[in-house]
Amino acid sequence: MVGDAVPILNSREVPLTEPCNAMKSSPAIQAAIDLTAGAAGGTACVLTGQPFDTMKVKMQTFPDLYRGLTDCCLKTYSQVGFRGFYKGTSPALIANIAENSVLFMCYGFCQQLVRRVVGLDRKAKLSDLQNAAAGSVASAFAALVLCPTELVKCRLQTMFEMETSGKITRSQNTVWSVVKSILRKDGPLGFYHGLSSTLLREVPGYFFFFGGYELSRSFLASGRSKDELGPVPLMLSGGVGGICLWLAVYPVDCVKSRIQILSMSGKQAGFIGTLLSVVRNEGIATLYSGLKPTMIRAFPANGALFLAYEYSRKLMMGQLEAF
Repeated sequence: MVGDAVPILNSREVPLTEPCNAMKSSPAIQAAIDLTAGAAGGTACVLTGQPFDTMKVKMQTFPDLYRGLTDCCLKTYSQVGFRGFYKGTSPALIANIAENSVLFMCYGFCQQLVRRVVGLDRKAKLSDLQNAAAGSVASAFAALVLCPTELVKCRLQTMFEMETSGKITRSQNTVWSVVKSILRKDGPLGFYHGLSSTLLREVPGYFFFFGGYELSRSFLASGRSKDELGPVPLMLSGGVGGICLWLAVYPVDCVKSRIQILSMSGKQAGFIGTLLSVVRNEGIATLYSGLKPTMIRAFPANGALFLAYEYSRKLMMGQLEAF
């Protein structure tokens, strides 16, 4: 389970010299299971929350065009149709599958790192805050695969607004056209526009994400093992984790979105320059544009993420135990 990334379901004290037990305890097998379960969680997250993510990105980048969530929804539907809510779904799927696969795979390794740092046995259970620290470190690795795919996603989501505002002369409406445009204009490194902002969001954000999730599971377990929680408590805990993340780092995400999208029309200032420009010209409140759809999305999307992760991981561990 997420609370301890390398447990063996119904494990028994048997010699590790037996081939099957050696395979069960193999770090490579554990990493493969975490990676696959993370991919399942990322898929569930996108399919559940993509329309709200689209509204968030639009409102972050063009706050003057939309008076609120309802206005953004109505204008998007009238301008582009229902498909407008799912612009960028393909790169979003790639982004979330890649991010969560790497995140949960590295999470298990980072838990072992935390155990070494604090001097615990490699099978000792970590506290909720220690798990949060492991998740924070793991997110730095996930950011490296997330940044390029999220760049493409954000640009696709706001292509209509960029064209109508005159910031670009001709929109690109497919994933491949956006990828070609980035390669032609900036080369391979162009996919890492906004990397520093992504790291500034991910590392502290995932401390609160895993911390909120683990603390919620501990509270809902009420003295029982957290591994015994059913689907509803798991989804509630995931939702709390998502809300904790976004409340902590939402302004950073707003700046990241602007850097990644507005760099389409020319050279864009870095994180500090963009942040100061937004505060000076539009006010601090602008940094929270799109917070409402983000909060609405947090519960179902992150609840679905952890539910899919936990149950797919439990299924694979059960199959491995049976083998």
